[in-house]
Amino acid sequence: MREIILDTETTGLDPAAGDRIVEIACLELVNHLPTGRTFQRYLNPEREVSAAALEVHGLSDAFLAKQPRFADIVDELLAFIGDATLVIHNAEFDVGFLNAELARCGRPPLQGKVIDTLQMARQKFPGAQASLDALCRRFSIDNSARSKHGALLDSELLAEVYLELVGGRQVGLDLVLQSSAPAGSRAPLAERIARPPRPHAPSPEELAAHAALVAKLKDPIWTA
Repeated sequence: MREIILDTETTGLDPAAGDRIVEIACLELVNHLPTGRTFQRYLNPEREVSAAALEVHGLSDAFLAKQPRFADIVDELLAFIGDATLVIHNAEFDVGFLNAELARCGRPPLQGKVIDTLQMARQKFPGAQASLDALCRRFSIDNSARSKHGALLDSELLAEVYLELVGGRQVGLDLVLQSSAPAGSRAPLAERIARPPRPHAPSPEELAAHAALVAKLKDPIWTA
């Protein structure tokens, strides 16, 4: 089972008002566990970053002006996602921005399955805080490197949170280790040694003991 953890950083909060994506990151999971494959790009939004957004992610206009546009990386992004299920924290926000960017490129909106870990957390822990930071604290996940939001770092943290939300580290462990191992890297199975069949016929002594036991029984049905 292939899934993609996805996160974005943006110029603001509203794609309908012209806000754009400034960073996108994807992290591949197989059977809920990371494979090590990632996709991350900074993007030129072709507009200024709001002061509030700059405070969140720290990506300046000067830095972003040197980056590719979303249209330049859209094919690579969609190829990485493929037909995998997307796993996103507060999916409505990120999917809204992605669909707005895809529309600008003349592409159709995302059609695949999306899992919202924010909704998962709210259902599992009703009334509790469900931000990514709060879930990291709940599950004792080290998020000390998260002084600013970053799409790739947040994807890595969300992968750990998602694993806890679906049941813990044992889920699918053997399957993902097998599926992610390079071809030819596994030790070959030992050859089966042919063994002679074990005898199952009773010995004369066993037959005599059985006959003696049956002789003591009153009208046994198997001698009728």
